Amino acid sequence: MQLNHLNLTVKDVPATRTFFETYFDFRCTDPKLNDSLSVLTGPDNFLLVLMNQRFNDKENHTYPDAFHIGFYLEDKDAVNDMYQRLKDGGIVLDQAPQPMRKTFGFYLRFDTIMIEITTPVND
Repeated sequence: MQLNHLNLTVKDVPATRTFFETYFDFRCTDPKLNDSLSVLTGPDNFLLVLMNQRFNDKENHTYPDAFHIGFYLEDKDAVNDMYQRLKDGGIVLDQAPQPMRKTFGFYLRFDTIMIEITTPVND
């Protein structure tokens, strides 16, 4: 069995789609670009579905405080490079890369999503 997709609700589908295309190598595989829904395919063929939060029938527009998605990179240099790339792109970053548990990385928020960028650290 394989997890093959994740559906996230966001405020701004086009901006979030562009964010994942620009920084995480996703490509939009949905032929109809709109502000309601986008289907993105990652480099490993994982599907990320972005849906406008107006489709939340019960009007729940927030994730739990600790909810996040994570990207593991190959090493500390890759984490630092991603941090700089995001910063140079004007993405708001509240935390610089640092040791976290048995990893090295940082968290950021984009739209309604908390994202972890990290790499395992061997002690």
